[in-house]
Amino acid sequence: MDKFERLERTLIHKGAIIDYYQDTVKVPNGNIVKWDFIGHKGAAAVVAVNDEGKLLMVRQYRNALDRETLEIPAGGLESVDEPTDAAAARELEEETGYKAGKLELLMTLRTTVAFCNEKIDVYVATDLKPSRQHLDEDEFINVEAWDIESLAQMIYDCKIQDGKTVASLMAYKNKYC
Repeated sequence: MDKFERLERTLIHKGAIIDYYQDTVKVPNGNIVKWDFIGHKGAAAVVAVNDEGKLLMVRQYRNALDRETLEIPAGGLESVDEPTDAAAARELEEETGYKAGKLELLMTLRTTVAFCNEKIDVYVATDLKPSRQHLDEDEFINVEAWDIESLAQMIYDCKIQDGKTVASLMAYKNKYC
């Protein structure tokens, strides 16, 4: 045998954001192993650039870290079939109060390939037009405008650690600056 074969996938817990499974897999040497798997619908994120060239960032509390973080706007897909550009436009407006005149795909991220299928498509949003925030009842977000050099320095100083934000800002800096 020279391949992996999933024999079974058992749902352990269905959550609001993720589903937790235990997979039974036959590995190339014939052994049967149990692996954890996290199912995720996917997400979209946005590097939003205003007319002055500053990037709109969101500061919000993250329960997993028990602190506030500075991140690019992002959010989960409403369904696995939702186009990621539509989700990116929705999340940009919901979290920052701006609509994008133009969205361009920057990159696709796979956040934790060892145990999760989460995929995030990241877009660059330009030609921003004011709208209004549409926050969920459990969201408390402050919008801040930053220059890319300051954000890059915050990454180097370990002040920004969110993976999607680090990868997206560095890709943006490399491609557009």
